[in-house]
Amino acid sequence: MTPPFRYRLSDREKDALLTEQAALIERQATRIAELEALLAKPKKTSQNSHTPPSQDRKPGGGVDEKDGKRRKPRPSRPGSARPLTDAPDETIKRLATACPHCAADVPERTQSCRHRYDHIDIPPIAPVVTRIELFGGRCAACGRRFRAAPPDGMAPGTPFGASIRALLLYLHHSHHVGFERLSQMMAELFGLAISEGAIANAFRRVASEMTAACATIRTTLLAARVIASDETTSRIDGATWWHWVFVSARAVLHTIVPRRAKAVAEEVLGKHRPAVWVSDRYAGQQDLAPAHQVCLAHVLRDVQYAIDGGDAIFAPRLRELLRWAIRIGRRRGQLKDTTLRQYHARAERRLDALVVMPAAHPAGRDLQNRGQGLADEVLRLPRRP
Repeated sequence: MTPPFRYRLSDREKDALLTEQAALIERQATRIAELEALLAKPKKTSQNSHTPPSQDRKPGGGVDEKDGKRRKPRPSRPGSARPLTDAPDETIKRLATACPHCAADVPERTQSCRHRYDHIDIPPIAPVVTRIELFGGRCAACGRRFRAAPPDGMAPGTPFGASIRALLLYLHHSHHVGFERLSQMMAELFGLAISEGAIANAFRRVASEMTAACATIRTTLLAARVIASDETTSRIDGATWWHWVFVSARAVLHTIVPRRAKAVAEEVLGKHRPAVWVSDRYAGQQDLAPAHQVCLAHVLRDVQYAIDGGDAIFAPRLRELLRWAIRIGRRRGQLKDTTLRQYHARAERRLDALVVMPAAHPAGRDLQNRGQGLADEVLRLPRRP
């Protein structure tokens, strides 16, 4: 239906139309202000947030991101050669038999080494096939058949040894080489004919060995007083799973599960509770130990985001305090307990002065509000021996 012309509208209808237009303009102005505020915020990168480095914007096209102008080409640098190997497998000395300029004979005693370089190559790689023959017979005493035991690591069942299984696992899981390409690579590079089904069977056979290794790593991890943990996403069969990592001074345990819940860490820990738990402030990483140390790398990225957002008062001072605490933490093994307590008291006084400092910038105020609950978590590092 075509709306009536404005000159046909009554005064009441005109007032209603003006009111509706004013409300629309107000909503649009509010939305424009919100979008401008979003544009004013700094971009989140791996340097100032939890964004992984793979999602950072890559500079391309030789164009400077700040002013949009094409960058000048980098000046050339003097070339450098590959350093010589300390212990070459073979050394070949070549002596000249005649002068290349006049063809005169040159004696060996007058020659010295004028040029030295390495030639590196890979010899042909071929599988080593070991035929195992197990002898046996019938026992004269009991009349039962017997057979010799196979050599260690060469039990019957699969012809492929541990090195082949390790290589297949490495190429498949570290370099994401599919089964078909794995079979092709083994045939073309190593001269080893192995089917995709045989590769899958090899992976199934090493599952028990991997499980035992994980159990050993977990036992070593649970013996630690300090455990650090973090989690990130991982794609499994087209679905988003969570890759958890648990780190101690002597062990690193990885586990990939379809959830990010706190129950994952509790299942790994079992009844064990370390003295200190190091993580970010994610809820699933809380209350897993009597003491919690916030990961200072995460906090520093948040501080850097506030600095990128324009805060020049609170965030830079907090960054200075955190870096000081990290330097003290790296020397804590060389310091006495009384010295550590003095450093912790000094850090508390500095943080108390920071949280009451007037922050003029919104990014600084947001960081300041979050920092009021970080006193014991952030500054635990310079206190504990």
